[in-house]
Amino acid sequence: MDDRRKTRRDKVVYGGVAAINARGSTRNCVVRNISDDGATVEFGSAAGVPDQIALTVARKARTYPSKIVWRRGDTVGLAFSAAADGSDLGERLRKSERKKRELQRKIKVLLGEA
Repeated sequence: MDDRRKTRRDKVVYGGVAAINARGSTRNCVVRNISDDGATVEFGSAAGVPDQIALTVARKARTYPSKIVWRRGDTVGLAFSAAADGSDLGERLRKSERKKRELQRKIKVLLGEA
């Protein structure tokens, strides 16, 4: 099969959760491979999984807004997309936590506690 991916995917077996609608409904899944651009995900049954989902992978501590680009039985191929506002909430949270720790260290130095 011709591989048209932009980046190489790492073969993995990660547990995942797919948010499938705005009401908070989710489906458990298994991530079979993943890259910065997409993933292959296997569901117990892919019936009823919409074309747009939010895939959360706990091992990577990240949620990926995704679009299904292909389906084969209970396995789907995902292309990751930017969030609607162009940001990644998980990445913003990690940056905020790093900044918080940095500021806490500076405060300790200023107070002479370091």
